[in-house]
Amino acid sequence: MMRFFALWVIVGVATPAWAGGDLPEIKSKSAVAIDAETGAEIFGKDADEIRAIASTTKIFVALAVRSKGLDLDGWTEITKGDARQAAGGARTRLDVGERFRNRDLLRAMLMASDNRAPTALGRAAGMDPDQLVAAMNVVAKRLHLKRTKITDPSGLHGNVSTAREMALALRAALADDVLREIMGDPAETVVAKGGRTRIEYGTTNQPLVARKHDVIGGKTGYTSAAGYCFVTGMRFEGREVVMAFLHADGKQTRFADFDRVATWIENGAPGAKQEPKRALRHELVKTDTAGTSDE
Repeated sequence: MMRFFALWVIVGVATPAWAGGDLPEIKSKSAVAIDAETGAEIFGKDADEIRAIASTTKIFVALAVRSKGLDLDGWTEITKGDARQAAGGARTRLDVGERFRNRDLLRAMLMASDNRAPTALGRAAGMDPDQLVAAMNVVAKRLHLKRTKITDPSGLHGNVSTAREMALALRAALADDVLREIMGDPAETVVAKGGRTRIEYGTTNQPLVARKHDVIGGKTGYTSAAGYCFVTGMRFEGREVVMAFLHADGKQTRFADFDRVATWIENGAPGAKQEPKRALRHELVKTDTAGTSDE
């Protein structure tokens, strides 16, 4: 049985909500923090520059297969085709011939960024790799992400977006209760059919584990073209903010950038509690859902 959830999508670029004051020094090439409810920009640095996005791509895989009615309790076998699609990526823990529940494949993909999971999930939702890529681009179009272009399910070979559009994509994923729960889970045990194989997965979202800030969930990514990327949501004073950091030079840099922006917001950043300075046009988008890489 499929259910529907509604997402408010911001069309256009919000004027920065801050008008001065000391801003956090961000090392990532592009970054943005936006209010999850209004879409107002709280902080931005080259937020609309088009950049490679690496495995943060997998947010679009998750949204695409959910929109196709993925059976979360169904079982899907990892194939040689999945292995070929994942070639060149980080070490996988999903062995060819093993069968996993689709909910657990979502965990493998979103928590630990296993590159064999995207095409397996696509197949579980009735799509071959080309159809999955097409569905991911449909998701981007529905969310009005005009600078986002997907050519590869895993993000290993291509795929571009902007910090702002990746923040909006994450906001859409966090509006899905299943994806929100998975991206907010620090660790999980995944068991293959038959019970012989047990895999302990831990999230690559280090701030979620550190608990210094109230992190909701997010996704990391890395390729040589994209650098180190990080998109995440956080909660403070009853409101939520989504952030994206693209093309950091160091693995820890993106997390340090997040900490700087999060601390700045929590300490009363100029504009952090303001509404957008100009009106934004909103469109209601209805989506149907059913119940070398170094991340």
